[in-house]
Amino acid sequence: MTAVGSPHGLPQGRNRRGRDLSGREDPGHEDPGCARPGSDRPGYEEPGRDEPGSAPSRHDEPGCAEPESAKPGCAEAGRGRAVSGPAALAAPAVASWLTALVLLGCSTVAGAAVALAATVTGTVTWATTWTAGRRDKQPGKGPAGTTGAPGAAARIALAVLASTAVTATVTAFTVHKVTTGPVPDLARRNVTATAEAEITDDPRIRPHQGGVSRRETVVVRARMLLVSAARERYVVDVPVVLLGPADGWRSLLPSQRVRVRGRLGPPEPGEPVAAVMLVRGPPEPIGSPSAMQRAAGVLRAGLRTASDVLPEDQRGLLPGLVVGDVSRLDEEVRLDLATAGLGHLTAVSGTNLAIVAGAVLVFGRFAGLPLALRAVVAVIAMIAFSVVARPSPSVLRALVMGTVAAVALGTGRTRDGVAALSATVLGLVVFDPGLAREWGFALSVFATGGILVLAPRWRDRLTARRMPRLLAEALAVTAAAQAAVTPLLVLMSGRLDLAAIPANLLAEPAVAPATVLGFGAAVVAPMSMDLARLLVRPAGWAVGWIIAVAQRAADLPFASAEWLGGAAGVVALAAAAVAGWLVLRGRARRRLVAALSAGALLAVLVAMPVVSPWPPPGWLLVVCDVGQGDALALAAGPGRAVVVDTGPQPGSADRCLRALGVRQVPLVVLTHPHLDHVGGLPGVLRRREVGAVVVSPTRVPEGEAGRVSAQLRTARIPEWQAVPGMRWRFGPSEITVLAPEPGVASQGPGEGATSNNASVVLLVRWFDPPTAPRDRPAAQRDTPTAQRYTPTAQRDTLAALDDRSATPGYTPAALGKAAAPGMRAEAGAWPVPEPALRSALGPPLEPLLGAALLAGDLETEAQEALVRRGLPRVDVLKVPHHGSSRQTPAFLAATGARAALISVGAVNDYGHPAPLTLRRLRLLGMRPYRTDLSGDIALVATHNGLAVVVRGKGARAR
Repeated sequence: MTAVGSPHGLPQGRNRRGRDLSGREDPGHEDPGCARPGSDRPGYEEPGRDEPGSAPSRHDEPGCAEPESAKPGCAEAGRGRAVSGPAALAAPAVASWLTALVLLGCSTVAGAAVALAATVTGTVTWATTWTAGRRDKQPGKGPAGTTGAPGAAARIALAVLASTAVTATVTAFTVHKVTTGPVPDLARRNVTATAEAEITDDPRIRPHQGGVSRRETVVVRARMLLVSAARERYVVDVPVVLLGPADGWRSLLPSQRVRVRGRLGPPEPGEPVAAVMLVRGPPEPIGSPSAMQRAAGVLRAGLRTASDVLPEDQRGLLPGLVVGDVSRLDEEVRLDLATAGLGHLTAVSGTNLAIVAGAVLVFGRFAGLPLALRAVVAVIAMIAFSVVARPSPSVLRALVMGTVAAVALGTGRTRDGVAALSATVLGLVVFDPGLAREWGFALSVFATGGILVLAPRWRDRLTARRMPRLLAEALAVTAAAQAAVTPLLVLMSGRLDLAAIPANLLAEPAVAPATVLGFGAAVVAPMSMDLARLLVRPAGWAVGWIIAVAQRAADLPFASAEWLGGAAGVVALAAAAVAGWLVLRGRARRRLVAALSAGALLAVLVAMPVVSPWPPPGWLLVVCDVGQGDALALAAGPGRAVVVDTGPQPGSADRCLRALGVRQVPLVVLTHPHLDHVGGLPGVLRRREVGAVVVSPTRVPEGEAGRVSAQLRTARIPEWQAVPGMRWRFGPSEITVLAPEPGVASQGPGEGATSNNASVVLLVRWFDPPTAPRDRPAAQRDTPTAQRYTPTAQRDTLAALDDRSATPGYTPAALGKAAAPGMRAEAGAWPVPEPALRSALGPPLEPLLGAALLAGDLETEAQEALVRRGLPRVDVLKVPHHGSSRQTPAFLAATGARAALISVGAVNDYGHPAPLTLRRLRLLGMRPYRTDLSGDIALVATHNGLAVVVRGKGARAR
């Protein structure tokens, strides 16, 4: 985010030699080593110095050649100029912002009291200052040279009091509007009502993060104009927030009027809205959007359509980068951008407006337009762009600042970035006090302020150390913006984006071409879609570079670091900054810190992958931390893995496979069509070769099952239904389907349980690759060719797999506690001789490293049926249904496992894993490992069996 008005928002009033661009020599820059009092570096720029087009300074007037202290008039002029610069507007802007921030959470009476107190104090201050000024002007009264100082300080105090009074008054009216009247009263009573509302912003679709089926919700800001409840009917005009199912909202545009029905509820304290309505059912459009919004909608839709020629990740990011349209932004790309500190690229701000305005100014100059007309055209272009991109807080801030800069450019007046930013903040907060509580507005203002205040100084210091000016400016701007917003990020999320500065430096060159070409494509799309697609293709190259930078930065081990959140985190950050400043004051200390930092960076980048690599060497199975859902990877050779379930989100599944280095997926098994098991399928398919997908024969719920089938048809990937006896061998892993039985309807207390009990159950056995049989053709070993068996053969297979004595070379796994005595003889095991094992499974596979049972989301009914048919004994159990309480003790005991893997989200509404299930696992001698506590969990081969390695913190099972 950069300020609008000059490249990167840096002052441009002087050239590199320190000569004023009007031709006057600045004495402070005659010698690179010379610095005026108050500066500590070469190139110091004094605030308020003359720039081209500015009025003559009082220093140029006759009688003011002497030092300012020699004449009272000159001293007054100098002091007046010093306080009439950025500080004169910055103080009122900060006061206004703080006033609105605090009073939005207070009552109307409190706001009125603050406004009255500020008005009275301001009046008294003005009267006192005016009286003192008149007394001092009388002959012989007051010491010479002190006339202007009290008046200057008083003027700033008066400005602060005036802005506080005005902001408090406006905020009091705003609070009164949203806390009194029929709508807030109905909300306090949680009344169900029918309302007519006008949409004020694009409906924001939020995907459901897990659960049985995909249930997208929508958040819509609107103005409620009419409300009816029972026999009450009111005509109103208050802001509200609408929440409900996403059906019917996608095509609606701002300014469109709709009729909705739902239950009203009170908003969060401090929110400048009258009520929150939980909408039931789709909206009923009763009006058309305005002509301006229709035109903007056409341009946005045209850019989306033109972007369809790009790969999936690029087609989602380009509209977000150009006009803030993130409706198709890939979840993985969003996570990578956020982790790499590039999330601001999808929030339209000053950078976008500066690029658009700059392009218009360049074209206007080539067209021979006069300067004033070019400025007018630039303002019109920025307004049009703001309509298309929607007037978010950052867009409003950038638009006002850009307009101020364009007016200054057209009239030839001085451009003061800090003063423009202060005036913008002051005007916008007075106009809409609710902006004071918008994180987007705060991030935009802080980033711009950092660029304007810190970047020029840092740039000059870098150029003084012989760094190329362009590189110094880019580094200074990026570092200044990041330094300014870091306290806010700590306050918001309690994290530090350590990779943000290098990532922004690498991504920034691609932003301008992507924005110009993308906006050009949006403009020409309604007239020629072919030309729009032609413009989109090179824009896709730029966007692809940004995605690649975000992905590489997000994969770094130090990309993001946890920090204290809230006010404590900000205080700790400030203390760390002060300590760092004290340490870095001396040149020798700076060199020492630089050497230590370089060593630490080298250790992180080089030593950590060697000392604690991920994936760990010899991994056989990895349970991916995908939140509330299941996603597992089975080793299938170098760069290959079999995927069992994909979690709820594409991004999480793709990230896990990316960390494992998986480029090929010969087989995907989807145990059942619930969203938390199949929602991440697009992430598995992204940039990977997938051989086939095995699904459950039960297609419940039909919506998710149909969506999976459609995705596979589009990707031209075969879809097979699981049948007991199917067996595959990939690398060290042998996978056999144990359930569900064909033609047998699953049982359960509801549709969810019915689908869970139809989960595909897999037995996975691992063999030592060096001694694994090589007599079978490679096509049989490494391609997803299903083998089916008769029920008799399947029964013999289960029995043989349970008979460990029939497997020479088997070594028990060292996995926590040993199994309890007597647990090896379980019901349902049929003893069969060694020839039966060879007949059922083919050539001998030895030595056996271990086995695991992957039980999907089986519940008690299906678990009992599986126990009756017979269960093989294994080393590891993937606990069914995220460790829910619906577990059969006999099933858990029959597995004989000593390690229990539970894939569960840290935040879930189901109470998973159930304390009862955890107690049962421990009583049976199993050690539970949970992804919500340990992150990714890997099962690895060791010299004496299997071991568990966890990736994240909290490795100890609880």
